[in-house]
Amino acid sequence: MQTSTDQGTPVTAVIRQWPKADAVEQYEAWLSKIVPLAQQFTGHRGVNVIRPHGASDAYTIVLHFDTTANLRKWFDSEPRQRLVERIRPLLRDDEDIDVRTGLEFWFAPPTGGKHARPYKQFLVTLSVIFPLTIIVPWLLQPLFEWLPMLATPGIRHLLIATAIVAVVTYLVMPHYTRLISRWLYS
Repeated sequence: MQTSTDQGTPVTAVIRQWPKADAVEQYEAWLSKIVPLAQQFTGHRGVNVIRPHGASDAYTIVLHFDTTANLRKWFDSEPRQRLVERIRPLLRDDEDIDVRTGLEFWFAPPTGGKHARPYKQFLVTLSVIFPLTIIVPWLLQPLFEWLPMLATPGIRHLLIATAIVAVVTYLVMPHYTRLISRWLYS
């Protein structure tokens, strides 16, 4: 497992698996067991399963946890180990696990792909952050009027920055970078 993590920050694990052609139905049944199980673990923040598409026959499981420690507990858990051992004979290759945090995950290239060029990372990040610097303060303005103590400069900026980072990290970038991945990694 390739890792690049910090114990106190949100973490994303990208797991790629390649079921044998005659085992796809069994693999799908396995997914329906392991995904809900992961959701029961402390710190779980969501999971996305990207089924094979285009030229790729890999299943990609994108798993979000609040900390590396909680992700590690899930990876090391007996229920996960048991389920992985059960599916292993139905996979063509060993699973590929890549663990990333924050910005590093947004711009991690697909397996074997080229890294996004710095100017493209800059343009993508700017195209997301700039509109949010206009929209988020406008949306939070009623809160600042209702509770004037939150409108003091330090607190106001902290709340705006927190909201922007949360929106970018959890809502926008995971989908946006996938949407523009052809351009981003070309």
